[in-house]
Amino acid sequence: MANTKSAAKRARQALKRRMRNRMAKSQIRTAMKKIRRWVEENKVEEAKKFLPEAVSLIQRKADKGIIHKNTAARYVSKLTRLINKASANA
Repeated sequence: MANTKSAAKRARQALKRRMRNRMAKSQIRTAMKKIRRWVEENKVEEAKKFLPEAVSLIQRKADKGIIHKNTAARYVSKLTRLINKASANA
């Protein structure tokens, strides 16, 4: 437990931030899972339509500092490669 008022406030702020960051990371993981699931089910067109939305979500979270910029770039690249590969095979 915090010993000072400022430490208590910091603890409250950290808790709020942690919850917000967890929610944001969950949104990213969910978007990535959707695309992977659609590709596995051969619904490549649905995945292609959703890709810009997922990329936008990932980039927004990176801009806010929730994930690192390079991590965001890696996620986007991975999803794009996955869809391109599935499109070529379809």
